[in-house]
Amino acid sequence: MNIASEHGEVGAVYLTREQIAVRVAELGEEIARDYEGLDPILIAPLKSSVVFLADLTRALPTPHTLDLVELAAYTGADDGGVRLLKDVDSPLEDRHVLIVEDVVDTGLTLHFLCRTLALRDPASLAAVTLLDRPYRRLVDEVPLRYIGFTVPDELYAGYGLGLDEHWRAYPDLHSVVPPEISAARAEAAA
Repeated sequence: MNIASEHGEVGAVYLTREQIAVRVAELGEEIARDYEGLDPILIAPLKSSVVFLADLTRALPTPHTLDLVELAAYTGADDGGVRLLKDVDSPLEDRHVLIVEDVVDTGLTLHFLCRTLALRDPASLAAVTLLDRPYRRLVDEVPLRYIGFTVPDELYAGYGLGLDEHWRAYPDLHSVVPPEISAARAEAAA
């Protein structure tokens, strides 16, 4: 499947929905063992993490609650500045907090969120990510305890991940060819 648009081109399937489902179930079991009897709160940044959060919460047999935050990069910021647009609704003091991320690469967003939530005095603070790109890490202090898949430095779409709000609904995870490369391919084929 190669679907081209001004946003690039959705390429081959990188991870199938079945591969993702198996790994999410395994993560649910790992997390349940570690958080048995602790009633953790899972906190996910909107929007890309929502599909992973939904599947993970169904795979997690131990009691837990959910909350959402919304983050954004500072407009024009080259330093990786992050700001909080929507805060959690739940009190976090003495709670076991597990941040649910779609992708961790530089670690700047996760680091910001951890620093922000740590101010609420949680009992513990850790993170789970579906996709990890550790070779892009700019921040070492990220409490990434659970990793779904370590992936190459590419763009991905599907399973909640999108590019300019496109392609989030694809059930499989696809690689994405950036617009400039997609356009060059189209010109070469013409």
